This record gives sequence, structure tokens and C-alpha cells, in this order.
Amino acid sequence: MNKPVHVKLTYYSPAHLPALRSFELPEEQGQFTSLPVETLAVTEGQYPIVIVSEKEPVGFFLLHSTERVKEYSANPDAMLLTSFSINHAQQGKGYAKQGMLLLPTFIRTEFPACTEIVLAVNHKNIPAQRLYVAAGFADTGRRRMGPLGEQFVFCLPLPNDPQ
Repeated sequence: MNKPVHVKLTYYSPAHLPALRSFELPEEQGQFTSLPVETLAVTEGQYPIVIVSEKEPVGFFLLHSTERVKEYSANPDAMLLTSFSINHAQQGKGYAKQGMLLLPTFIRTEFPACTEIVLAVNHKNIPAQRLYVAAGFADTGRRRMGPLGEQFVFCLPLPNDPQ
């Protein structure tokens, strides 16, 4: 299992749909996020992103540049990350961390005006908190109430010039 993890981030395409439909999450994870097929009906300003390994979708999340971002950040150049999931059959292989580590480069390439990524994570979702911190996100100290209680607002600053 020490095989190197090779993943890439890509925009959703209909070719990904069969694999995304097969995504499953255990109940303890499903309470904190949505399955990909529940969030594919996107609106303007929402971007479905697929984490792919060996041409197979293994993870999924949404990026938002909508008015909803203002609920999490005062930065007009921020984007919101929601609905992050890794298919249960693919968990424990490093895909989540590698996908999150690729996020800053993906954002700089695809959304060069973006200077911050924000997200909300439930206070009970310790594995997700650890993942986001390992990927460079930090707790802003801001709190929100979500459907399952308190959420921590995390952010990842993206300087315009990464050098």
C-alpha cells in the first residue's frame, strides 16, 4: 500500500457519471457531506471537480464563486469548497490528501483571480479537520451553525505570486 498516489483534479464531465453514481459513504461520513450525484445539478458560479486516479473518479467536490461565499469570507476573491467526498471503496489510499494538495495549483491555473479558498467543517468531523489542516488550511476562528451543529470555517490563502 506504499504505492505512490497519482491523482489529478479535473472538471466534471458526463463520462464521470457512471463512476460517481457508484460512490458510497458510510453513515458516519454521509451525515457531513453529499454524494456527488446529489450535487451535480449545478448553477452558475458552481464548478464540480473530480479527483481522478488512473482515469477513475475517486473523489469529488464543488467550488463556488457565488454569493454564498460571502457567508464564509469577506474576501471578494475567495472561493468556497463544499461537498468533498472520496468514494468509500477508495478511502485510505491518500487520494483525499493528494487532491487537496493539488488544489492551490488547480485554482491558480483555472481561477487566477482567486486568493483564498474557504470551507466549513463540522466540529464533530475530526478526520476532515485533520485532512484540511494537513493540506494547509487553517481555522479562522469563525463559527457557523450547520444542520448538524457548529461548523468551523477554515481558509487557505492563495497569494497571487506563489514564488
